[in-house]
Amino acid sequence: MMSKNKGKENSHKVKDSGHKEEKEREFKADSDSGSQGDQTQPNAEDGASQSQGEDAKLAELNDRYLRLVAEFDNYRRRTAKERMDLVVNAAEETIKGLLPVLDDFERAIQVLSKTEGDIKAAVEGTELIYNKLMTYLISKGLKRIEAAGEELDTDFHEAVAQFPVEEESKKNRIIDVVQQGYTMNGKVIRFAKVVVGV
Repeated sequence: MMSKNKGKENSHKVKDSGHKEEKEREFKADSDSGSQGDQTQPNAEDGASQSQGEDAKLAELNDRYLRLVAEFDNYRRRTAKERMDLVVNAAEETIKGLLPVLDDFERAIQVLSKTEGDIKAAVEGTELIYNKLMTYLISKGLKRIEAAGEELDTDFHEAVAQFPVEEESKKNRIIDVVQQGYTMNGKVIRFAKVVVGV
C-alpha cells in the first residue's frame, strides 16, 4: 500500500515538474516575445526619427542653396548695374567737359557769319567741324533742350533774368537763351540759362 502511494506521489511530482517546466517555457516565450516586441518598437521609432532628421537636414541644405543662388543673382545684377553706371557717368563727365567747346563753336559761327569779307570758306569749315562733333555727341545720347519761345519749365530751364514785355503771348515765356542746355539719355546735364518775359 505504501509503495502504491509512493508511486502516485512520484507520478504527481513528475506531472507537477512537467507542468512547471511547461509553464516556465511559456513564461520565457512570452517574455522573449514581449522583449522582442519592445525591441522592434524602438527600432521603428529610431528609423522614423532618423528619417525626420535627414529630411530636416535636406530642407536646410536646400534652403542654403536657394539663398546662395539668390545672393549670387543679386550680386551679378548689382555689379552689372554698377558697371553700366560707371560707363554712363564716365561718358557724361567727358561730354560735360565738351559742352563749353560746343558753346565756343556756336559763338564762332555767329561772329563769322556777321563778319564782312570773303570768309565763306572759314564759316563752312567751322560749321562742318561743329556738325561732326554734334553728330557724334548726339549718337552718345546728348540732346539740346529746346528753350527759345517755350514756356519756362524749371525742370529744364534756369531763369537768369526777367525782361518786361508788352505782348501778352510772351509773358512767362523764354525770350532769349544765354547758354544752351543739354540732356543726356533723358537726364539734364546742364540747364538752359534763359531770359524770361514778364
